[in-house]
Amino acid sequence: MPRYTDLVQSLPATVPFVGPETQERTRGKPFRARLGANESLFGPAPEALAAMRAAASEVWMYADPESHDLRHALAESLGVAPENVIVGEGIDGLLGYLCRLMLAPGDPVVTSDGAYPTFNYHVAGFGGVLHKVPYRDDAEDPQALVAEAARTGAKLVYLANPDNPMGSWHPAARIEAMIEALPAGCLLLLDEAYVEFAPEGTAPRIAESDPRVIRLRTFSKAHGMAGARIGYGIGAPGLISAFDKVRNHFGIGRIGQIGALAALRAEGWLAHVRAEVAVARQRIAAIGAENGLTALPSATNFVTLDCHRDGAFARRLLGELAARDVFVRMPFVAPGDRCIRVSAGPAEVLDILAGALPEALAAARG
Repeated sequence: MPRYTDLVQSLPATVPFVGPETQERTRGKPFRARLGANESLFGPAPEALAAMRAAASEVWMYADPESHDLRHALAESLGVAPENVIVGEGIDGLLGYLCRLMLAPGDPVVTSDGAYPTFNYHVAGFGGVLHKVPYRDDAEDPQALVAEAARTGAKLVYLANPDNPMGSWHPAARIEAMIEALPAGCLLLLDEAYVEFAPEGTAPRIAESDPRVIRLRTFSKAHGMAGARIGYGIGAPGLISAFDKVRNHFGIGRIGQIGALAALRAEGWLAHVRAEVAVARQRIAAIGAENGLTALPSATNFVTLDCHRDGAFARRLLGELAARDVFVRMPFVAPGDRCIRVSAGPAEVLDILAGALPEALAAARG
């Protein structure tokens, strides 16, 4: 038998999210409306598609292990130096590398109870000990996170702004105050996957040399490239260079790098997607209201709908929607699990949701 580490032997086999493809295989048929994974149903920029098609003929070559062109373009766009930027296999990949860099078995980590489960998955995989604080008013609680970090001596504290799964957000000043209050030696992991959809004044002003924070962003959401797995981090040069000690240097495919570079330059498409998402959020809220559900305010590419019942009811509703070929998800932890979460999409896909939701609700209530 393989001689697994004691840590691995202690862990259950788990998957943070069951993919829609797995569900489709179990169901024996595809979904008509894929509205659960917060992907961009509006797709990538035409320029990015063209660049990736052209790059396909070069896929026999390995990708640049330094992601040089993409890193430099990101640095220019962000107004920082290339030494402040790391590119990785989506935010999920960077989360894993960061945990590998920072955590030894038993090291304390702070997050919110119900926040992004993939982070928790990586913390457990490297033996970290999670300490959780509850959401407050359907939002992560920066003050409580800092207090728990001070109490536990945490090495890492996780905060998503805007938040997944609730869609809530904090203004920049609140995040800046959180950073100033961090205990010595604690690193804030600021997940900004949805920042392109947030109101002006959401992204905090952080000096690129500040060693207390690393910001993580992605091409999966606003840029419509979830399948390419391209994410990036912004942080102090010392922390960024440390990733070279543990990362998979050939983990990012050539086609994805080239596509992300083209997507970054397609500013008109990004503006188009933002406008489409704003329209879709209003439509989802209206569909919910027509059926007695309340949309929570959202600064993301999804809307969380309050079902005004408990988690058991929301799970039944998810099952009934799936039975009608509509894939959505829900928050995992009470009180957020009273809700369902619906990704933004074009009108024809939301029409499917509008048709299925009344029947699904009736079945779930019955």
